[in-house]
Amino acid sequence: MDLLQIIVLAVVQGITEFLPISSSGHLILVPVLTGWKDQGLIVDVMVHLGSFLAVVVYFWRDIVQMLIGMAHLLRGRMTAAGRLALMILVATIPAVGFGLFMKFSGLQDAIRGALIVAINAVIFGIVMWLADVYGRQQKRAEELGVGQALLIGVAQAVAIIPGVSRSGITMSAGRMLGLTRVEAARFSFLLGIPAIAGAGMLVLGEAIEKGTPITTDAILAGVFTFFVALAAIAFLMKVITRIGLLPFVLYRFALAAVLGVLLWQGII
Repeated sequence: MDLLQIIVLAVVQGITEFLPISSSGHLILVPVLTGWKDQGLIVDVMVHLGSFLAVVVYFWRDIVQMLIGMAHLLRGRMTAAGRLALMILVATIPAVGFGLFMKFSGLQDAIRGALIVAINAVIFGIVMWLADVYGRQQKRAEELGVGQALLIGVAQAVAIIPGVSRSGITMSAGRMLGLTRVEAARFSFLLGIPAIAGAGMLVLGEAIEKGTPITTDAILAGVFTFFVALAAIAFLMKVITRIGLLPFVLYRFALAAVLGVLLWQGII
């Protein structure tokens, strides 16, 4: 890959992984608009690693506190951080189960396509807007119960379907359950750590099976993705209280419109 392709892929991955605007929709558009060939498995591994490290770096204090909380939990003492870590684990279960089902049932490839992405961009954009407008802002992530964590986990599982947006639907679920905007985003990002790590490990396994070498351009893509993803997380956490989710909802509608036009023209 040349430098321009590396930068574009890093920007698309880094921004769309964390902003609620559907990464799958943008990944469909990139080859259409540029004519580039598929970047390959090892690049996918590196950009996932870059995204993963960005969340870890931004939320390192929360992660350290959760690890300490889990240590206390093993000794029979429940702390707020330990409870948060436990809820993250609980919320991860549905996505793991649904992901394995989709992979081995063959449905994962069957539900891919620009039309599905466009439809889901609109449907779940509306869901996101309603959740943000009518959701109460009164809870911290540490106050979630097991049932509520499972509901957010089910929402994350649904995001395996292209066009839904993992961050968008988990933030929507959090807002519906009474989390503040900042806390809904925080829980969504922390929940993304095992999800992104798991997805990266699956892709890495495929790359190892095929004997794909690690190239310099793949490493550069991962490094650029790290910085872009870190900026995307910082942006959302800083402005979400002031702007809410409406700008992202409108952007999703615009994305769906672009995909619709390209489908109508027979380009994709």
